Amino acid sequence: MSENWTEREVPSQRGRVAVITGANTGLGFDTAKVLAERGATVVLAVRDVEKGKQAAARFGANADVTVQELDLASLESVRAASADLHATLPKIDLLINNAGVMYPPRQSTRDGFELQFGTNHLGHFAFTGLLLDLLLPVEGSRVVTVASIAHRIRASIHFDDLQWENSYDRVAAYGQAKLANLMFAYELQRRLAPHGTTASIAAHPGVARTELMRNSPAVARALFPLVAPLFTQSSERGALPILRAATDPAALGGQYYGPAGPGGYRGRPEVVASSPQSYDVAVQQRLWAVSEELTAVNFPVG
Repeated sequence: MSENWTEREVPSQRGRVAVITGANTGLGFDTAKVLAERGATVVLAVRDVEKGKQAAARFGANADVTVQELDLASLESVRAASADLHATLPKIDLLINNAGVMYPPRQSTRDGFELQFGTNHLGHFAFTGLLLDLLLPVEGSRVVTVASIAHRIRASIHFDDLQWENSYDRVAAYGQAKLANLMFAYELQRRLAPHGTTASIAAHPGVARTELMRNSPAVARALFPLVAPLFTQSSERGALPILRAATDPAALGGQYYGPAGPGGYRGRPEVVASSPQSYDVAVQQRLWAVSEELTAVNFPVG
């Protein structure tokens, strides 16, 4: 495996179909751009279709890029998007679960879930389950779930109050959602392994300069421009762990890619370790069962 892996090492993606959530901006856009440049058919799955069309217009004239409406905060929208994709795509080679919200004030999804847990985890859980039949027949297909170093920050799975109805801590709620992303990726790989065709791999971008910081506390937003050069990296570099997880022939199911620098803030993309609690199989399986119950989506594996 290359120690200096860059987007130049992404192999040809011609003939492959990639569906990327939240791909109209930031990490999702940068990931989609590289995949399209390598010849993939790319679907930008986005909440705001008009912004998605504007993003699609930024791709080269030869790029095969379409826009799919997807609001991960609505299970109705998730099911509608899945139906649309089943009607238009013969297969999916890459499903990249990238979209997310971070540190908003307490809000609920249309289905009554806390916004961060409902969007970042449950929306992607349902979307993946509904599309998995388009991935399973495809040798070498992958599900890449984007996590965060925030899965280590005041994070645990609060089964007694998953929706933060008793009290709300935006930082801890984001930590729970990103920890859930990782646990989902690991448990999904355990269930996919017997099939031998599809791999589940996780990735995180370090601290990338994207629009995700817009809901951060005012103090953090004020300080960010001052300290950013010390521990952040561009969105393009933040996308590299995602691209490596999605395309490196040497990547394996169950791995976690992220920047190799101190703290995981920035650096070249490599296989990294997640927090000890993220590997707790009992919690992974309990979270899976709860997620199936909340979303009413049952996976064709397990």
